[in-house]
Amino acid sequence: MDLLYPPVCGGCGKNGFRWCAECQGRVKILNGILCEVCGLPLEQAGVCDTCLADRPHFRALRAWAVFDNPVRSALHQLKYRKDMSLGDSLAAQMASFVRELRWPIDMIIPIPLGKQRLKERGYNQVAMIAQPLALGLNLKYASAGLVRSKETRSQVGLTRSERRENVHSVFQAGVDVTDKNILVMDDVSTTGSTLSSSAETLYSSGAKDVYALTVARALPHHGLQHA
Repeated sequence: MDLLYPPVCGGCGKNGFRWCAECQGRVKILNGILCEVCGLPLEQAGVCDTCLADRPHFRALRAWAVFDNPVRSALHQLKYRKDMSLGDSLAAQMASFVRELRWPIDMIIPIPLGKQRLKERGYNQVAMIAQPLALGLNLKYASAGLVRSKETRSQVGLTRSERRENVHSVFQAGVDVTDKNILVMDDVSTTGSTLSSSAETLYSSGAKDVYALTVARALPHHGLQHA
């Protein structure tokens, strides 16, 4: 199939690659001094002011990369063009990052789309990374571990408080999570409101601990609103 329809790199558009070596090398890994809870970059170790004032429900959130190109372009390609092989490639590069977190994970659950959005798109782009990541880490994968109990509007453009309200109590557990350590996964985190809401649901359903992971993190200079 690649001979008939040559792949195109999701990061730079180069022909013949799904995720070329140059783009892999340009990924801005989000490391250094981070908030112990939400993973936001800090000047000194500890917990950021936002988490001290209103701690999210997950134990910890980490993002693999900064939400800049080439990762931003790759996620756009994955989200709107259903490039499944690109999801495999991103998961393969993320695997070592997740291992180094040394989180005691039993199961990976992707953040689900609403029914209408899933019908329109035909697939959940987060699952296209989460599933091969679980396979690579030899972890159980629960595609329907969370379900949305109601439709929500897009989080894009909403303030922090609006995001939190938009996703409040919208999830239900779709599998038994009793006494399990769960890794809930999304593509991009901004304020972490969606992941926090999902963690609240999983804890109320009996989960032992809930960790959160995203492919990328939108930082303040990307237009994050703190209200």
